[in-house]
Parts: sequence; structure tokens; C-alpha cells
Amino acid sequence: MSLDGYLDNATDERLLLSNEADFDRVDEVRSRSDAILVGAATVRNDNPALLVRSERRRRRRLAAGLPSSPLKVTLTAGGDLDPCGRFFTRGDREKLVYCPTSTVETAGARLQTVATIVDGGPRVRLGEVSEDLYDRGVRRLMVEGGGTVHTQFLTENLVDELHLVVAPFFVGDSRARRFVGDGRFPWCAEHRARLVETRPIGDVVLLRYALSDRFETS
Repeated sequence: MSLDGYLDNATDERLLLSNEADFDRVDEVRSRSDAILVGAATVRNDNPALLVRSERRRRRRLAAGLPSSPLKVTLTAGGDLDPCGRFFTRGDREKLVYCPTSTVETAGARLQTVATIVDGGPRVRLGEVSEDLYDRGVRRLMVEGGGTVHTQFLTENLVDELHLVVAPFFVGDSRARRFVGDGRFPWCAEHRARLVETRPIGDVVLLRYALSDRFETS
């Protein structure tokens, strides 16, 4: 995020907050995950591929009997996602789309050839999504955003570990997307998050927090 807490600017042009060294760090985290989850707005706005970029890391996964990249997961309320986007067309792993029952038919008509549509019930609940992913073999889920998804996972106390990278500039536009929105977060003035690592990475800084007793030091 920027120094003033934004994930992007308010224009159609994508804002790069990080640098190549940190992108490589993120690639390492991806390579050690079973699945990557992003919200529908991130799929639409950023058009992410969400693949492990490093050939060495892909080989390491394959040698361990794993697919070259993690499973890709998104959540959508309306099903208005582009089946030609890189989320769906890049990589040979299954893509999961969780949506409410009222959207299953619409999402299926648009995406059934490129993804598995999962009926999330009347309202998609992240705790139930997490349980369903566990049943599908996911033990380490990496949540990459955006702000709405961050807010939901954090306020529902479903996060074990937070990696927050701060870029050395301001956005200064309240129309831009923030790291999180309003909500009742478990971590507050009376219950502070535990900082476990601070690391400069070029001109950005990584702040790593342990948010549950499931946190692993590795």
C-alpha cells in the first residue's frame, strides 16, 4: 500500500506500488501456497495471471509432486467476469469461482468452460469458503486482495499472517481503493497485532504480523 493506505490510484492505469525484489518475494510466497484467492474487482481491474513466475520455483513444486502453480480462487456477487481474462486463460490449474445461489446460473453461462462454479449459498461466507477449500486439499491459502476481500477476511478473524508492504509515496486521492474499508477488526488499541518481522526491500518495507496462534515462523 502507499504511505497513506491506498492499493491503487483513481485512474484506469494500474499503479505499481512495489518493486522487482518484492515481486520476487511474493512469487516465493505463492510458490509455497496451495491456493491464491482474489476478489472479483481485482480480477476485473488488474487482470492478474496469478502464476508462479520463477522457473526454478515451478520445478521445485513439480519435484514435490505439486502442480507448477497454486489453485486460483475468486469470489463474485454478480458473475460479471471476463472468461478471456488472464485469471482464467493462464495456467492449467482448475479455477474456482464462488458465488451466491442467485448468481450460479449467470456465472455458469459465462464461465463454465473456464472455471468450476461453486454455489456459496444465499450469501457467500468466507468461513464456509475456507472450509470448502480445506476439503479440496488447500492447507495454505494466500489472499492477495483487494480491499473488500482484505476487510472481510480480517474482520472475520480468518487470517493467520499479514504481509504489509509500504511504498514510499502518497496517492492523496480518496476516490482510490484503500487497503481495507470500515469494519470491526479484532486488532485494535486494546488488542494489538504482533509484529514479527520488519525488512527493507529496496525502497519499500515489509511489515509482517502474526494474527493468530496458527502463525508459523517459517
